[in-house]
Amino acid sequence: MEMSVEIVAHAPAFAMVAETVADVAAREALLDRAMGPMRRKKSSEKLRRGRRPSEGLAFVARDVSGSVAGTVRLWDVRLGEGGPAALLLGPLAVDPSLKNAGIGSALMRHAIAEAARLGHAAILLVGDAPYYGRFGFSADKTGRLAMPGPYERHRLLALELMDGALDGVLGTLKASGRKLKVQATLAA
Repeated sequence: MEMSVEIVAHAPAFAMVAETVADVAAREALLDRAMGPMRRKKSSEKLRRGRRPSEGLAFVARDVSGSVAGTVRLWDVRLGEGGPAALLLGPLAVDPSLKNAGIGSALMRHAIAEAARLGHAAILLVGDAPYYGRFGFSADKTGRLAMPGPYERHRLLALELMDGALDGVLGTLKASGRKLKVQATLAA
């Protein structure tokens, strides 16, 4: 009699949840570990600086202990001067010790689903086509769009959440999201 034994590897559980103010320090530390100090010099950062993520579109992946294991945020942008609204995704990051656990993919699927549910028409990002292509992103409709500052043109990718949302768009992406509130400190 032949016996077969099935070995099942159980991946740790992660929950995709809305980012909270309490997550800021952990998110920033994770981004520093995953992306390094040059992350703040990227063109995408110019569109995020001084802005808040799009309403309801900032997420973290929490492990069973509640620690932040991954992060993704989406930002409001305009496609060219007076152009249509869209979202800019990024950064997407996972704790380097948890690479290949499916956290980044789960965060991407969650962010795309929530953006679609909220009625957004398109998402853009600067990233690797082989990775983001599996989520439907491509450079097919970004040829007449540009980022502010240096970037690799072939890495500007987009996903239409509504058919035709990117037809005829052109120009440089502009930040259009909610501005951060400046905390004034009064001298005593």
